[in-house]
Amino acid sequence: MILCSDAIISHYTTSGVWGTVTLDALVKRAAQTHPEQMALVDAPDRAQWTGGKPRAVTFREAEDEITRIATFFAAVGLEPDRVIGIQAPNTVDTLLTMLGAWRAGLIVSPFPLHWRHREILKALSTVGAKAFITADRVEARFLGEDARDAAADYFSLKFVFGLGSSVPEGVLELSPLVKEYGDAMDEVGRPVDKNAANHIATLTWVQTKEGPAPVPRSHNHWISAGLMPFLEARLKSHSSLVVPFVMCGMTGIGAGLVPWLLSEGTLHLHHPIALHSMTDHARTVDADYILAPGALAPHLDEAMQGWDTAVLAVWSPTSTKPAPYVTRSTFIDLHVLEEFGFVAKLRGTHALPHNLELGAVHAPSGNSLGPKLLDLDRHDDTNQTLLALEGAMVPTASWPDAAPCMTTTDDGAVRTTLPVTITDGAITNVGRTGTIAPDSSELPHLDIIYSAFSGVSEAAAFLVEDDILGARLMVAVVPSEGATVDVDAFYAYLDAERVSLAMLPHRILSLRSLPRLDTGDVDREKLARRSQPREKTAVA
Repeated sequence: MILCSDAIISHYTTSGVWGTVTLDALVKRAAQTHPEQMALVDAPDRAQWTGGKPRAVTFREAEDEITRIATFFAAVGLEPDRVIGIQAPNTVDTLLTMLGAWRAGLIVSPFPLHWRHREILKALSTVGAKAFITADRVEARFLGEDARDAAADYFSLKFVFGLGSSVPEGVLELSPLVKEYGDAMDEVGRPVDKNAANHIATLTWVQTKEGPAPVPRSHNHWISAGLMPFLEARLKSHSSLVVPFVMCGMTGIGAGLVPWLLSEGTLHLHHPIALHSMTDHARTVDADYILAPGALAPHLDEAMQGWDTAVLAVWSPTSTKPAPYVTRSTFIDLHVLEEFGFVAKLRGTHALPHNLELGAVHAPSGNSLGPKLLDLDRHDDTNQTLLALEGAMVPTASWPDAAPCMTTTDDGAVRTTLPVTITDGAITNVGRTGTIAPDSSELPHLDIIYSAFSGVSEAAAFLVEDDILGARLMVAVVPSEGATVDVDAFYAYLDAERVSLAMLPHRILSLRSLPRLDTGDVDREKLARRSQPREKTAVA
């Protein structure tokens, strides 16, 4: 399926940024040029947080397994351009399954790990998914059970496959099926043509006022995105990459999977449990490149001094504000603009990330002769300034039959709903400014869910700054007359509603009434100030 207009395809193809190479073609190239190179390696502690023993595969072994997975998908009737949902952690099995789906010409829609039944069911129906693939568990949570329940409520879903050896009844374990039915057959996937790289590869997800919305991105979009961190980090061939972000969006795929394929290196998959475990992992594999949440990146950089490791600090619109930090090594700030794009900039000797100047963004930064991958602009909407952008990594079309999550200008620039602060021609801040909970929903939408709990007359979600997470979600509740709010029962209610884990508040504040602004709206800032530690409140 191709959603880009002929004009856009012609423009980026003529400029040389887009071509005919797909993500699958990059795998095939690596398997042909150095088949014995180690390709994918599980975290050594895999068995502690998901099913199965740690695996490691060479490009030759990966190529064989990818072909078998693609053949199996074709054999069960999953034709090119069908959508499959995936919710699974960072394992070799997950990556091979995604790569096998692309070889079969399928569109992969990866779901965040914190999603539960409500979000999964809506996403599957929104994109018309025909199969859903999940893991048996992540830590103490059994993903397979949510997948099975979603399948029971979504009748158009043909298959539910599980990765791991302890999937629940009703979920088909994928590995033995692939071994039994994945024998070689005629060429699978769509016929090779000049437009292969322009077909949609993924549907990732962005939060809107109406809930999660799918963002379609082609192979060319992804390769253009991956070029930016790849060039900014000056990654050499056969690099060792450590990626702790799940492959479900711009960070994991664009800054993890694609740079790995471009370098034809070794991708070490990581599940973040503690900072020291990430540091130990990076040292053990002599990492050339590692992604880390922005707030933790300076600590990781300090620990990796002398290891010649490029540390990429990932900043999202809900991240905490960066603290001053001067590095002596390769330290790159990766500004993730939700699912619309990202900008990678080498920090150098600056104590804070560089501002994002409006206009063309080349890779590597500061080199106007390098490929232009992005254009940053602004558009005004009522009383706020919003981000507008275009470029080779930016999708310009919404998914058919889904609520549009972006609009475009006549010139093809995407008008996002992401607020920005512009100072002297540069973006000095990107953020949601307390209107959307991290990885969740608009706060008024959460109010409705929380206030539906028996014994609560009204409720208000609010955010409190956190030095690591950027913001913590909390809720203030007003008990009904004569009632008290049982905290355990409240969390049990949310669990029974099967809402996203990101919707579970960090703290519940019981009040006689909610503070209001003159407009009658809830004063969420006052709630946040009230919930700050006393020493912080005193300073303020």
